[in-house]
Formats: sequence, C-alpha cells, structure tokens
Amino acid sequence: MVNVGIDVSKARLDVSVRPSSESFSVDNTEAGHRELRKRLAKLKPERIVLEPTGGYEARVVQALVDAKLPVVVVNARQVRDFARATGRLAKTDTIDAAVLARFGEAIRPEIRAFPDAATRELEALVNRRRQLVDMRSVEVKRKQTAPLLVHPKIDQLIVFLNEQIDDIDKNLQTLIRSSPVWREADELLQSVPGVGPVLSSTLTALVPELGKLNRKEIASLIGVAPFNNDSGRGERKRMTWGGRAPVRAVLYMATSAARQWNPTIRAMYDRLVEKGKPAQVALIACMRKLLTILNAIARDRHGWNLQLAVAK
Repeated sequence: MVNVGIDVSKARLDVSVRPSSESFSVDNTEAGHRELRKRLAKLKPERIVLEPTGGYEARVVQALVDAKLPVVVVNARQVRDFARATGRLAKTDTIDAAVLARFGEAIRPEIRAFPDAATRELEALVNRRRQLVDMRSVEVKRKQTAPLLVHPKIDQLIVFLNEQIDDIDKNLQTLIRSSPVWREADELLQSVPGVGPVLSSTLTALVPELGKLNRKEIASLIGVAPFNNDSGRGERKRMTWGGRAPVRAVLYMATSAARQWNPTIRAMYDRLVEKGKPAQVALIACMRKLLTILNAIARDRHGWNLQLAVAK
C-alpha cells in the first residue's frame, strides 16, 4: 500500500512516498497542484497525509479532494510525538514529509469526507466571527490600561468590530436558513434552553460528527472528557485535554448561560458544588452534559425534552 506525506509551506509542497522512499517537490500554486494530482493519481495511494499549516494547506487539500484522492489532515501534535518516538529529531521540509508518509503507513489515520463548498463557507464565517470576537476582547482589555487620550479611538474600533460581528451573524443565519438540513438542525439545537445561534452555527460548521458518535466519543472529540492519570503510586486528578478548542470556547459560554436558563444544567451544577466540587470542575462537567444532550438531539432529531434530557 502506498502512503504519501506532504509537507506544506507557503511557496512549496515537499512530497514523500512510502514504501518506495521517492521524494519530489512542486510549487504551492494552481500549476503545482495540477502536477501533484497527476503524479499522485498514477501512484494510486492508500492515503495522502498532511498537517495543518496555518491555512496554507487548504487549497492543495481541496485540489486533491476534487481529484477524488484519499486525503487526511492529521493532528500536528500526534505527528511530532510520532517523530520523537521513531527517533526523527531533525526537522527539514523533506524530513517532515517523510515523517508524514511514515505516520500514514504505521498509524493509518481514518480518511473522512471533506466538507462541500457550502459547508466550507459556513466554516469560514464561523472562524471569522471568532477572530473578530477575539480582536474585540483585546481592544476592551486594552482600553482598561490605555491613556484617556486614545479611548475614543479604541471605542471607534470596538463599534466597527461590533458591526462586523453583527453582519457575520446575519450572513450565518441566511446561509443556515438556505439549507433545509441546516435549518432543521439549527431549530433542534436552539430548542435547548441556553443554546443560541452562536453555539448552534459553531456545532453545525465545526462538528459534522455531532449525532454520529456516542457520548464518550463526542466528549473526547471536543476535549471535555476527563482522562485518568493514575500511573505509578498515588491518585491524581483526572484532566481534560486536547479536542477542538474553538468549539470548546463557545460551549463554555453557552454552558455558563445554561446554568441560569436550563433546569437540567442548573440542577447538575448546584448538586456538584454542594458536594464540594470546585466551580470550574462543575462547569466542565456541565459542558459535557450539555454536549451529550445536543449530541442526542442531533442523533434522534427531536427537540428539547426535560424528561429525556435528565436521562442523558
């Protein structure tokens, strides 16, 4: 079975092929993508492995998907850990491509369907909204310590960012309402008290697995599942780590609102705090509970039901 690793940079794509150890490079341009597709199509690879590189990989991934080639974008941390485990400590573009090919050969990461054009647009809007919200938060914090002289300029920028966020919210709702599938999912998710359009659109765009995994798998995917750390003597606290940070951030805010408006989440939070759990631990548990409820709603395609939610 042929496995291909591609190390992506702004200007160039370095390619490594296993098990032949063939390597070559092409420009990260449309012409380079066409050449890459022709060469890889002849190899008939089992999988083509890339890792995220700040967006420079997006166009080549789409070019390979359009050519119906088996592409998988893997977690960069997993590749780094794999490289260290196999003794590959040096880093060059050629070596990185070889590590990716070897990772694909040894680990065989699952190839998943890539989003269509409409889903990519939805994802782009959700990501842009998050960027604007982050910029607004920076400006609000900056105003707290900035001299009074520059406060009007900061206020002007905050107003502009608010307008941009409002425009994106309108575009998101228009795009979601244009699709019967998305519209139904949006209405079902927002039927849950505490869940608004921001969390709903984020889950729709960034978590296509919602409703297709069990409760443990979806919690692990988002990064709200506690993992044991009991190696050696003594007991250690379980920790959550990894997952999709942008989704987790929005889920955190929604759960904070659900503490007031959702009777199931409010009761769970109060019960955990009464048992002596730290507030943050209780909130993360509630995040996991809310995600479980939303996952069940997406799976069963039914709206909010208090009795069923308690059982989840």
